[in-house]
Amino acid sequence: MKKQLVSIAIMMFCAVGMFSKSSVLATEKNTEAVRVVADEFYSALNAMFSGELEPMKNVWSHKNDVTYMGPGGGFRHGWKQVLADWETQAARKLGGKVEPKDMRITVGRDIAIVSNYELGQNVAADGKPQKVTIRATNMFRNESGKWKMIGHHTDILPYLQK
Repeated sequence: MKKQLVSIAIMMFCAVGMFSKSSVLATEKNTEAVRVVADEFYSALNAMFSGELEPMKNVWSHKNDVTYMGPGGGFRHGWKQVLADWETQAARKLGGKVEPKDMRITVGRDIAIVSNYELGQNVAADGKPQKVTIRATNMFRNESGKWKMIGHHTDILPYLQK
């Protein structure tokens, strides 16, 4: 009986170790996948500054629960409103480039949060370069095995406010 209990304990210990290891590997894999899609968002953002909107459409979820609170102010919810805001921004062709700095990623099973600074510059309506130094929080959801953006929230940039 004692041998059986020891054997069962050893098997349980091994099983817990295997599940813990697979859980860690899954978290690492998801963290890397989220980092890739976050980088894709910033690439899409910079493409949008030149008027190209397709990459932004590809990064975002197109569901009705997405939200956007960007540097121009306001609060958009639902893909239709979020897309309309991105279309307006793309039409402005702000130029310049923004990059994420000090990215922090927290990943759950199906939701991920990325917090970072956005640093760079755009060109204001008067043609003068405008420095960008803001905080951003990006939210992603795993939709059928692909991470999609479901929220973007930044500080406000006065030169973008309507």
